[in-house]
Amino acid sequence: MTDMLYPEVFKSLERVRWNMAHDVPWSGFDAARLGDEQALTIKMNAITEWSALPATEMFLRDNAHDSDFSAFMSVWFYEEQKHSLVLIEYLRRFRPDLVPSESELHAVRFPFDPAPALETLMMHFCGEIRLNHWYRRAAEWHTEPVIKRIYGLIARDEARHAGVYLQYMRRAIARFGDEARAAFARIGTLMAASARSGKPLHPTNLHVSKALFPNDTVQSRLPDPAWLERWLDRQIRFDRAWESRVVSIILKNLSGLFDRTIGSVQELARYRKELAVRTAGANAVEGTA
Repeated sequence: MTDMLYPEVFKSLERVRWNMAHDVPWSGFDAARLGDEQALTIKMNAITEWSALPATEMFLRDNAHDSDFSAFMSVWFYEEQKHSLVLIEYLRRFRPDLVPSESELHAVRFPFDPAPALETLMMHFCGEIRLNHWYRRAAEWHTEPVIKRIYGLIARDEARHAGVYLQYMRRAIARFGDEARAAFARIGTLMAASARSGKPLHPTNLHVSKALFPNDTVQSRLPDPAWLERWLDRQIRFDRAWESRVVSIILKNLSGLFDRTIGSVQELARYRKELAVRTAGANAVEGTA
């Protein structure tokens, strides 16, 4: 039991868990500060957060070999579904016309193709960092005080989840060495390069099912598939400065994981090449042994 992370992860998250009845100031709602445009974005985020359901099914399937990580999914799934629930509850109280239907929620539950567990772990680590910043920006953009508080609560959860994923990444390096480093560097390069590509990558806008392509992203199955880009670009205005913060945090954490300074995507790409050469050399030695 000493090598398992889940027992301490459970306790650490339990200590700081917020309560939907007591920690959300429902009585402070100000109707004059909630416009239609902002209310609709809350609905879209509620549906997007519901996609933790298929993500959990994916994690449990692809980590059947890892009971420790799979146990953590019980906490992650609970907290992510609570994010959806608190947004739905907000709409139920104050904009019942925008409460997502069960069919709208169910639309984002679809099977993801199997994927390498280490790459998926890194992708979701990056996704949690990005979500933390998206929701912090959303809290600033919104004018109604209750939803500002809700987005703040959710943002802090996402940051804590990233911290837990990082613990499992550190454990993976201890167990698998360069195999884990290569997986994390590969996905890190992809996720950190989004500032240059002009499209911030997140698990909700990545293709995950060949059979369902092109309708195989969570975003594509929303009532308005174009919503995410509009929310980021025109509404919460998640600009290059904010995206740079995300990239900086990803690179800083990879520097700690790899025990070397990685200050740019270019340096990360060079490190990937070093790993490839090192792995090829190790395989060649094994082949001649």
